[in-house]
Amino acid sequence: MGSIKDKVAIVGMGCAKFGERWDLGLDDLAIEAAYEAYEDAGIGKDALEACYFSTVMAPVIGVSGSTAADALKLNGIPIIRNENWCTSGHIALIEACLAVASGAYDVVMALGVEKLKDTGYPGLGTGRGMHPVYEARRTAPGSFGLIAQRYFQSYGLTAEEGRETLAKIEVKNHDNGSLCPKAHFRNKITVETVLKAPVIAWPLGLFDCCGNSDGAACAIVVSADRAKEFREDPIYLKGFGISTDSMLPHFRPEFSWISFPALVNSSRKAYQMAGINNPRKELSLAEVHDCFSITELLIYEDFGFSERGKAKEDVDSGFFTRQGGLPVNTDGGLKCFGHPIGASGLRMTYEVYKQLQGKADLPERQVKNPRLGLAHTFGGPPQISAVAIFGNERD
Repeated sequence: MGSIKDKVAIVGMGCAKFGERWDLGLDDLAIEAAYEAYEDAGIGKDALEACYFSTVMAPVIGVSGSTAADALKLNGIPIIRNENWCTSGHIALIEACLAVASGAYDVVMALGVEKLKDTGYPGLGTGRGMHPVYEARRTAPGSFGLIAQRYFQSYGLTAEEGRETLAKIEVKNHDNGSLCPKAHFRNKITVETVLKAPVIAWPLGLFDCCGNSDGAACAIVVSADRAKEFREDPIYLKGFGISTDSMLPHFRPEFSWISFPALVNSSRKAYQMAGINNPRKELSLAEVHDCFSITELLIYEDFGFSERGKAKEDVDSGFFTRQGGLPVNTDGGLKCFGHPIGASGLRMTYEVYKQLQGKADLPERQVKNPRLGLAHTFGGPPQISAVAIFGNERD
């Protein structure tokens, strides 16, 4: 496999405030994120040579790149839109990095925008799924509820023990999100609050599920050789991995229900390119796709942060808290930002970018002496996973 390690860098990023942004349209959110990124990189829009754009909940006839073109007045440059489920923002960023690494362009924008609240999308869906037989009555909470039950059964956890472990993940994320000004939900919670909340799909309750939000985030990507022309503290791409399953994993006879091949494959590809042998020890922080509490728990094990069946011990010890050995979702994750689908991957990268620069917005949010950070999104069905790893030094 080829490598673009240390060949490209992010020199500017922006992130809109996530939440129920009823007063703003898609264009407004794009402007909010993009103009923060311009200022951060010290450039104007005329410096851009291409834009890679992600948005998911578009009209049936599609929107191409017109939203970005109209909102930001990006006239005459290529704007390439992708829709890859929840990984769309990361795919836009990776496409931008590949375009710069190839030498086709020098200064490129990756932009993710989503107005999810305006669609009326309820999160639970219609229960019809994407296939009239395979997915009859399937919902996302229902699927991950089954995964949680299988995980508990496989590793000998009672429902009480398992639910308490998941609750601790959400307490951690809400504690982190309470300190993040751009998060949608900034309320601290307790384990008791999580366990007493209404059940959505057993054993997952209200606080085990991420919310629906509006949001946007943006990155300016340049070649690593030119990065310090823009700023003294660029962030370099160390590696990436993308993996897409060819069919619904839930209906494969060999599917274990406690691990996703796309998660394992994408993370190992990223580690290989970045030269990481022990992610648990080498990563300084990680932003992972916590659409549900059980998803974050599975990611710990599929990504090699925890040994198989041992994630509970790491959760109990506080290993993934801001003060722990590997802080995960230091901004509160999807649980506190919600999941405006096309924007999430770039929002996660924004957090890694700021942390690696030592510029978290509050001192108590800043990870100590960070070196490498991972950002990840996971969507489907069928499952697609995207991982990007960044560092603040060029090898």
